[in-house]
Amino acid sequence: MVRQAHLEAAKHHLEAASKHLDAAGKYKDGEDDEAEKFSDEAQTASRLADGKSTEAHWKSRKAAKEKAV
Repeated sequence: MVRQAHLEAAKHHLEAASKHLDAAGKYKDGEDDEAEKFSDEAQTASRLADGKSTEAHWKSRKAAKEKAV
């Protein structure tokens, strides 16, 4: 369960990173309007990934406490 949560968070971080790279590419190509759209999507994806990481760490701490008891 904990491992799966961390893998899920990592997947979301990779997806967010990909969107950030897409946005950077659009800026480089001079497509500012499209880049802004990609950038907004990347920001949303990053927030989701951060939430998944927080959830994974919470599950990890909970599992560690249960083992200690």
